[in-house]
Amino acid sequence: MSDVRRREFVLLGGAAAAAWPLAARAQQTAAKVRRIGVLMSQSADDPDALAWISAFAQGLQERGWSVGGNVRIDYRWGAGDLDRFRKYAAELVALAPDVILATAASIVGALQQASRTVPIVFVTTIDPVGSGLVESLARPSGNATGFTSYEFSMSGKWLELLKEIAPRVSRVAVIRDPAVPAGSGGLAAIQTVAPPLGVELTPVGVRSGDEIERSIAAFARSPNGGVIVVGPTSSVQPHRNLIIALTARHRLPAVYGSPVWSKGGGLISYGADALDQYRRAAGYVDRVLKGEKPADLPVQAPTKYELVINLKTAKALGITVPPTLIARANEVIE
Repeated sequence: MSDVRRREFVLLGGAAAAAWPLAARAQQTAAKVRRIGVLMSQSADDPDALAWISAFAQGLQERGWSVGGNVRIDYRWGAGDLDRFRKYAAELVALAPDVILATAASIVGALQQASRTVPIVFVTTIDPVGSGLVESLARPSGNATGFTSYEFSMSGKWLELLKEIAPRVSRVAVIRDPAVPAGSGGLAAIQTVAPPLGVELTPVGVRSGDEIERSIAAFARSPNGGVIVVGPTSSVQPHRNLIIALTARHRLPAVYGSPVWSKGGGLISYGADALDQYRRAAGYVDRVLKGEKPADLPVQAPTKYELVINLKTAKALGITVPPTLIARANEVIE
């Protein structure tokens, strides 16, 4: 081999050797496993919540993220407990995730107390502006954005539905958490439409299951009663089975803000499709993982609402559901 050829070989070999670490580093960077935290307001054995996070994972997969491959998800389950929300929020932030999926205003608040820099995408959250989570829906401006579950004006719609399915109702127990903006705001919206409909309202708190049971039992002693569950917020959700059982026991027609309540035995519900929100949330998480900031992603309202009527429950209550209401329903459970 000539001296010239030998020098060319050495230079090329040296260049290749120098380039290899750069290529390896680039490959490692491209293959870096991203980390997502998920803090759910439900318990780990809630079948609806499990379906929602499955929809979220499917949404990620459709966008090229493989759970266990190029993305890892750390789950925490708050089970409606504010102390757990704060504890698990701190735990997830300490894991230094690239983004956190949060499922309630109280959870987002706990996460923002733990960090104002870790990106947060929330779902099924009520009144994020009034709760102080974002500055505005169009420009959140902080480290959180996501998807709202409804506007307060919908609370009035629940009362209208209750009067439509049970026209004799003149007294309504409004079950809500007065400690959160969604609870007080939802009650205020119902109060605006109650007088024209000839309805007297009785607020019921949710500090404990015993309080709910005592309040409903006392309310049911007088005739022509009905129930509205506001939200339902994360603090109301753990009492779902109890509330549905109480309304059945005391023969009270009830309206709920989440379709899963009617699918679980409640009379009628009208609210956002949670599965759709979790799928859409995967799109926002994908955008954050690719470099966009929550401050630049507008908060979005629901695009799909579901009216669900449980005819089996209606029959047990002696209620004949108007055909016009059945015709409008997205799902009728028989």
